[in-house]
Amino acid sequence: MSKAYELKQKSNFSTTASNSKTEPELEPFNSADSVIQSDVNIKIEKLEGRQRRVFAQIQIPYSLEQVWQVLTDYEAFVEFMPSLIQSKRLEHPTVGIRIEQVRTKNFMGRNFSARSVFDIEEKFPHEIHYQLIEGDMQAFSGYWRLEPWSLSESKAGTDLVYDFFVVPKRIFPMALVEHILSHNIPANMLLIRQRVEEIVGQQ
Repeated sequence: MSKAYELKQKSNFSTTASNSKTEPELEPFNSADSVIQSDVNIKIEKLEGRQRRVFAQIQIPYSLEQVWQVLTDYEAFVEFMPSLIQSKRLEHPTVGIRIEQVRTKNFMGRNFSARSVFDIEEKFPHEIHYQLIEGDMQAFSGYWRLEPWSLSESKAGTDLVYDFFVVPKRIFPMALVEHILSHNIPANMLLIRQRVEEIVGQQ
């Protein structure tokens, strides 16, 4: 299991936890999938009501710049994320980055769909911040964090962290939300690592 990173307090998180002076206690992820369990470190914090804070981390044996290339190719997400059926850039009222995404999920015989519009702030090469503007979630904010990981004296890798806060609307059952957080999020982290490997292999 990769070492866990402490959650850093971020001012852009409009949550009770973000105002705390101490780090939150997180519940460890228990998965029957040995690959996910060994490669992805994920912790889920249950806040008041339907609020959740999620921390996921994976090590990728490629440089910050190579991982950054995949994370910021927003419209290409549909090529390797099975649940994502749309990811496109929208016109921004200023000079920022605005993305519209639509996800689908079949859960217990029912099809669920969620549309989200995010404003994104890039801080190359270490952080990519997401803030929900509108959509089917009540609230969402979070970031990708990229930190150097030393593979050897001559080769560098990347520690990739996904840290976010979400409040689903009541149209989504919490059983569905919990399943997505504990299974889809770590699976997506693995897909990102695979995508980096594919892109680098083509260069």
